[in-house]
Amino acid sequence: MPTITFVGAGSMVFARKLVGDMLSFPELEDSTIRLMDVDEARLAKATEAAEAMVENGGVGATIESTTDRWAALDGADYVFNMINVGGTEPFENEIRIPERYGVEQAIGDTLGPGGVFRGLRTIPTMLEIARDMEELCPDALLLNYTNPMAIVCWVMAEATDVETVGLCHSVPHTAEAIAEYVGVSQEELEYWVAGVNHMAWFLECEHDGEDVYPLLEEAMADPDTYRRDTVRFEMLRHFGAFPTESSHHVSEYVPYFRTEQETIEEMAGDGYAERMATATYLEGWKARSNERDDPEHDVDLADLEIERSEEYASRLIHSLETGEPRRLNLNVPNDGGLIANLPGDACVEVPCLIDGTGVRPCSVGELPPQLAALDRTQIAVQERTVTGALENDCEAIHQAIKLDPLTSAALTLDEAHEMTEELIEANEEYLPELA
Repeated sequence: MPTITFVGAGSMVFARKLVGDMLSFPELEDSTIRLMDVDEARLAKATEAAEAMVENGGVGATIESTTDRWAALDGADYVFNMINVGGTEPFENEIRIPERYGVEQAIGDTLGPGGVFRGLRTIPTMLEIARDMEELCPDALLLNYTNPMAIVCWVMAEATDVETVGLCHSVPHTAEAIAEYVGVSQEELEYWVAGVNHMAWFLECEHDGEDVYPLLEEAMADPDTYRRDTVRFEMLRHFGAFPTESSHHVSEYVPYFRTEQETIEEMAGDGYAERMATATYLEGWKARSNERDDPEHDVDLADLEIERSEEYASRLIHSLETGEPRRLNLNVPNDGGLIANLPGDACVEVPCLIDGTGVRPCSVGELPPQLAALDRTQIAVQERTVTGALENDCEAIHQAIKLDPLTSAALTLDEAHEMTEELIEANEEYLPELA
């Protein structure tokens, strides 16, 4: 049975979900699961939850718990990365400093000032993890869940020998949304999706062999349906394809939706209105963090059951261990031009075939030119961030922020420069080499 290590297991809700996913497969239920985190209190809660699932489910898994990353990685077959470096203070800086300048981020973990600086504070720890893995478990597969996904995975591919795939639930979540909008079962949809993380595109989407895009366009014409996903429907209207992230997330990656408060409010559709607001993820994250640390909100361990979620990770490991073939969308290097009209060193999200022989990314060919152009705006920011991090190059970081679509729509070059200087100074503790 495999040994599966969770680095950052103090992210208890997510770790609990992924542990439950693993235990839901009979072929994996006797695995050794190692939970590792630097926060002892949160790690203890995650361990209690995992042990309760094992006991309640009557499975044979072994749960191990440690704050020692070296011990957690030694001999592992698979390593999950879910770390959040720095906690609340840098997150506040990444959202509130740009907000003062007029850059309104709802989430701030993928692109923009928030994504760039989250990447900068995460990359040094990722490189430490990689060095440990190269010594302690050189054949292990790293499954990354930490954002900014493309930036983190790009660094791992460029600067380490660790085999890495990035996993994100945006594709199945988007399939679920499309199925609901057009009135069919998600399980009956067939789709082909590619692009970059959080801005991949449903290039093909069929039900019973019929293209569902005409039905999706009909649904968009219904005011009530349109209000449920305003930004994504606008992207469909103007660029001809449906992107893989939620409307409030997509609104950060393009220059059209977040430079005027009136537009932000106009795009705040039904069911997610509060999510379009600036700092919505920051405030929600702080509330969830406080609740997680409040003993009055402890999980009832007796109620914890083994359930399988929509996350890809357990299915990926199950296929590698048993040979059962699957096709999953993963974040991988664009080696060999998997997406022919995107840069070869970029991290792309493409369909991958998985079985007992490994992970084999599929060649997609060229994206429609307008979609490739949108993705290249993200890749430009990612490349400058990766270069800045690996070479301790402040100028590259300044260029990353100035190339960001939202920042460049909201600020002059001088304003963007001043904002970046302030972000570097405020986050000096987390960027010692850069500062």
